[in-house]
Amino acid sequence: MHVFVTGGSGFVGGHLIEALVREGHTVSALARSEASGKGVAALGARPVRADLSTLEAHHVAGAQAFVHAAAFVEEWGTRAQFWAANVEGTRRALDAAAGAGVARFVHVGTEAALFDGHDLVDVDESQPYPVRQRYLYSETKAEAERLVLAADRPGLSTVSIRPRLVWGPRDTSVLPAIVRMARAGSFSWIDGGEARTSTTHVDNLVSALCAALSGGPGGRAYFVADDGERTMRTFLTALARTAGVELPARSVPSWLARPLASAVEGTFRLVRARRTPPMTRFAVHMMSCSVTVRTERARRELGWAPVIGVEEGLRRLSAA
Repeated sequence: MHVFVTGGSGFVGGHLIEALVREGHTVSALARSEASGKGVAALGARPVRADLSTLEAHHVAGAQAFVHAAAFVEEWGTRAQFWAANVEGTRRALDAAAGAGVARFVHVGTEAALFDGHDLVDVDESQPYPVRQRYLYSETKAEAERLVLAADRPGLSTVSIRPRLVWGPRDTSVLPAIVRMARAGSFSWIDGGEARTSTTHVDNLVSALCAALSGGPGGRAYFVADDGERTMRTFLTALARTAGVELPARSVPSWLARPLASAVEGTFRLVRARRTPPMTRFAVHMMSCSVTVRTERARRELGWAPVIGVEEGLRRLSAA
């Protein structure tokens, strides 16, 4: 199968390209710069020089499937940045795929599309989007997913794969962030890190994306996650140790951290600061809420199951 991939130079997209090439697929990958082109070529994909704002059907010509892994996933940014990448970028990707006659469109979604600052415990795909979105990332990823699922029709089957807290080799967000904060002396738990969480090793996410290329009905979203759940403290402590870092014991109560994050973020927006605040509402709320998901639909309809356990994934990270 010929698969077109966006976000191929990123964490998830890079692992996906490697897996697709191993399985014998032909892969073309969007490359917005010479550096990203060299990166995806090194992974085995044919680079296609364009970006989400210029992507057109001719860039996708010949592909039977399209995996949209590109997104603006920064903790901080303007509404214009989030909307252009996550919503308009997805709209453009769908239009290009449809124009090229692609049969299957697989979107990398997120459980954050459903998150409104409150616990999400053992949720499945029947959980509705929040009536009022509180974070730009959540709002724009939810809108992107709506576009993807609404685009399902004869000739173009669309699905969204929703991982929770993606981690693993070459991670560019979770592990680097906690290591950076720990080394700077700015890391603190919230409520002792007792919030519970599902997690998703990148290999388990990639296996779900590959399964979704041909399995499951269109117009559906699917949660995927590692087996089991654990507390934030248990997981992040073990994850940090793979990088030789011990996280501190200090903790801040959520009743203090939440309004403080709102005040800090509000000040940064008021002065139009470009750098990321030392704390944001999204990060603080995520760290202080339990978020666990059910994966029965993906197992039943995609024939998917995790290919690696958390302990084995941590062992491999430590060994690397």
